[in-house]
Amino acid sequence: MVAHIQFIKGIDEKVLPDVRLTRSRDGSTGTATFKFKNANILDKSLALNGEITGMYMIDQEGVLETRDISAVFVKGKPRYVESIYIMKTPEAWNRFMRFMERYGESNGLSFTKA
Repeated sequence: MVAHIQFIKGIDEKVLPDVRLTRSRDGSTGTATFKFKNANILDKSLALNGEITGMYMIDQEGVLETRDISAVFVKGKPRYVESIYIMKTPEAWNRFMRFMERYGESNGLSFTKA
């Protein structure tokens, strides 16, 4: 199964995000910040297909979701969508990293350490 991200259930986001990861020193918590520049979800025609209720990261293990989503507008025009996913346990971090590995393989992305 291919890993994908959706904002409206059933509609895959085609724009690939810039993802920034941070992790606590002890490894117990982490945060992933996604930035989708010119996301196709901002297209007015998609508004007819449903409501944006969250960001859903879907793969063969199931669904990871967050409701922390915001759209940034410049001069009244949408520029990007930003979403934050918080991992509160080492297990949640590991699960997220497995999703990102699959998502990266599905979309030709690579991981670069800071």
